[in-house]
Amino acid sequence: MTRVQEETESHAKALQAAKLALQSGKFSDAVKICEAILLDNSDHMEALYFTAVSQRYKQDFPGALKTLSHLKAAAPEYGRAYQEQAHIFLAKGDRGRALQSYQQACQFNPGLEASWRAQAEILNEMGRTVEARNAMGFHDRLTALPRELHIATNLLHEGKLVKAEQVCKSYMMKDPRNVEGMRLLADIASRLGANNEAEFLYDTALELEPKNIAVLIDYVSFLKSVQKSEKALKHAEALNEILPDNPMLQSILAIQQLQVGDYENAMVLFDKVLAKVPQDPVTLISKGHALKTYGQQDEAIACYRDAFKYKPDYGEAYFSLANLKTYRFLDDEICQMEKVLRSGDLNLQNRAQLNFSLGKAYEDQKDYEAAFRYYDEGNANKRNLSRYNSERMTADLQAQKDACNAALFKEKSGRGHDAKDPIFILGLPRAGSTLLEQILASHSQIDGTLELPNILSLANKLTRRSLGTDNEYPRNLKDLSASDLEKYGQAFIEETRIHREDAPLFIDKMPNNFRHIGLIHLILPNAKIIDARRHPMACCFSGFKQLFAEGQEFTYGLEQIGRYYRDYVDLMAHWDNMLPGKILRVQYEDVVADTETQVRRMLDYLELPFEEACVEFHKTERSVRTASSEQVRQPIFKSGLEQWKNFEPWLDPLKEALGPALENYR
Repeated sequence: MTRVQEETESHAKALQAAKLALQSGKFSDAVKICEAILLDNSDHMEALYFTAVSQRYKQDFPGALKTLSHLKAAAPEYGRAYQEQAHIFLAKGDRGRALQSYQQACQFNPGLEASWRAQAEILNEMGRTVEARNAMGFHDRLTALPRELHIATNLLHEGKLVKAEQVCKSYMMKDPRNVEGMRLLADIASRLGANNEAEFLYDTALELEPKNIAVLIDYVSFLKSVQKSEKALKHAEALNEILPDNPMLQSILAIQQLQVGDYENAMVLFDKVLAKVPQDPVTLISKGHALKTYGQQDEAIACYRDAFKYKPDYGEAYFSLANLKTYRFLDDEICQMEKVLRSGDLNLQNRAQLNFSLGKAYEDQKDYEAAFRYYDEGNANKRNLSRYNSERMTADLQAQKDACNAALFKEKSGRGHDAKDPIFILGLPRAGSTLLEQILASHSQIDGTLELPNILSLANKLTRRSLGTDNEYPRNLKDLSASDLEKYGQAFIEETRIHREDAPLFIDKMPNNFRHIGLIHLILPNAKIIDARRHPMACCFSGFKQLFAEGQEFTYGLEQIGRYYRDYVDLMAHWDNMLPGKILRVQYEDVVADTETQVRRMLDYLELPFEEACVEFHKTERSVRTASSEQVRQPIFKSGLEQWKNFEPWLDPLKEALGPALENYR
């Protein structure tokens, strides 16, 4: 047994002793036991929690609040910390702050039965009976759960996914048709990346209970996350047939309509929702995103501003403005963001959104030191939510090089689906891929789509298929038959059709597809691949100061993103060696310097005639859903090429991580 294992076991025994002391009313003894654990690990979450509970029972409220402050700093989204804080406020007679803390507790962990019950009681006393009934409804649903599923719910929301899965599966062996258990297990599976298993569980649950609203809501959210837009829309419509006038369900349907390009009906629904709940910040943000996507920036700005007017601590509202890239914050908006950031209890996502927004605000004011400070803090917030591991990523990319060798491509030559439709634009985020897409989608024979998840989903499917064997993806690519390769290629074409219009060619601009070029070539040998590349310092720092909607976890640290860029350049060199002439590399700086030459070069590679519209891409009217949406609606400017140099005094860790890629990146 290692020293770490011995320490963990020792702490577990001590915590059990502290729990027994607490249950026996020996509160001082419980505190002493926990203090011994905290000498070894001052941020030990459970030791801090039991200490705070013991202090509350001793009526040491200041000491308990101080301990909870430490606990929330160590574990900002630990729901029980906020529940314990609420208990203290309630004991002190501060029902308003108690209610706020109970609500935060349930936000972080919806499985906290006591917090729902306490909310209902306080809300009833305040005369807020509708909200009280809703809170009590959550409480009653939790208490109706079998004990094991209640435990699994708490484990899930405390981030203990493997343990939650074990408890849930153990219960489901006794009651395999329990729909709530299936819903919980599907949620766990999706968080673990087992998307096929999650989809199967949701489908099975709906076969048993087709009108289960909780299952339908979760399933739509899951399908949206994996961009199965058509199926998500179908289930969103089913929700609205069950409760046709429910504003929350109408909002869900509107969002799904947007995903399939039904802008007009989505906007009608958003307006219906806002007629009923005019101050709902979530709907205002969703409507703002829709307006932004379709180029109506002034109207989008008005929605975002309304959202934080009604909810001043709503980080997404501020970040939505920052993410327009062209918006400049007013002085009073900057003051308000700083005030919100300093006050109260914000979850890490809200903190990150505010930090990135303030970074943008101060960069616009040319206060680069303050801007970097906020960007750096925002990245730290995101790292605390991330499980990204640079060493594991390097190993995964090396596995691609090992498996996708000359022998593999020679053996599988001539197989796969023969479609010539797809154009993959890939590389790193913030490298100019949206610009290249906008240029090419301005051509009459090319449709622009989205960052499609289909290749990543297939890679995940192949990984899950090989779990428990010695032949995991990508090594199992050599085992795929000609029929498999044809089937996977054809499925890609069929599944992505919903995102296309009528052009013969279409673009998939998922940047991370560069990891899977071997797979792409095997299933779609006639597909075109464009590598969008940008100067490493400009690309990496632009990624570092961007808060992404999801994924791209390698960007939340200078060392992490530098190493990732270096590994990317190395892997792309491998693909160039294995598949000579297959990939066209387009340097962002070259596009800025001489747009027409690079446009002609790309169209020659795609075997398409030149069209002037590609050079005047900023005049093309189409929906754009990435962070660069407003920038690509303007002509190219050279001012952004060296913005990173304003931050150079703080970028030494990035330069060191890039290593040889700092110079040898073309």
